[in-house]
Amino acid sequence: MEKTRYIFKFYYIGSKKYHGSQRQSDYLTVEECLLSALKERKYINDDKKSDFEVASRTDKYVSARGSTFSFITEKKPILMEINTALPKNIGIWGYSEVPRDFFSRYNALYRHYKYIVPYSFIFRRNMTSNNLNEMIRACKTFEGRHDFSNFSKQEKDNEKTIRDIMLASLRLDGDFLIFDFKSRAFLRQQIRRMVAKIFEIGSGLINYEQFLNLFNPSKTYSYQPADPLGLILWDINYGKNLQFTFDAKSKERMINFFLKQEIKFSTKQKLFSLMQHNNICEKGL
Repeated sequence: MEKTRYIFKFYYIGSKKYHGSQRQSDYLTVEECLLSALKERKYINDDKKSDFEVASRTDKYVSARGSTFSFITEKKPILMEINTALPKNIGIWGYSEVPRDFFSRYNALYRHYKYIVPYSFIFRRNMTSNNLNEMIRACKTFEGRHDFSNFSKQEKDNEKTIRDIMLASLRLDGDFLIFDFKSRAFLRQQIRRMVAKIFEIGSGLINYEQFLNLFNPSKTYSYQPADPLGLILWDINYGKNLQFTFDAKSKERMINFFLKQEIKFSTKQKLFSLMQHNNICEKGL
């Protein structure tokens, strides 16, 4: 039977259960779960011969809505067949046939990440419109070509740290700050470190001029990246020539899982909000 390469769209929710997305010898990862399901359902027998590869790696606690992976197989994909072998917080929801020499990582035109955080949690409701405007201004500065050595965790000496950012935006949506970043490729921890410095501007720890100094690669700055829980790999774009086939049952599985999680955590959010802002030691209790 003829072998064909397929690319797949999938989601996952980052948690302490997974030590990031990329395979690690002694830890459970998202990639390992995918391979296990594909082997169980007889899509893959040998990792290397299948040419399995994931388009982007993410750190522990980072989630994804539209990540991708590809591999070569003799079996035509049935998405729900694969999904039934996956944990509920990981799911495949689209696929497409691609040429044998196609690579989900290198053929991507750009990656789109979002970072979401409740602004009251970061700023304790002390943020003014001036703070927000300065944050939006600083975020826009990331667009274009820059050396991001001070906005990344460098993994090796002489690593190329120049990147082209297509989009860097920030908006306030209700009680949440939502960042959007698009680029063909990002450096390790780049987005979380960019966000961390925008937070510092919002809280008054640095001003815009001090922020601009970070673009000077001759100086080195040490600081912690923003919390990985807020980061989402939103989508990986391959242009109009690649059309994904979406499976209705798989999308329904995904939406139902998200809905259950939304209800679960919105209830917990309200519970903790009430416990903070109401006097739980009132007389008569």
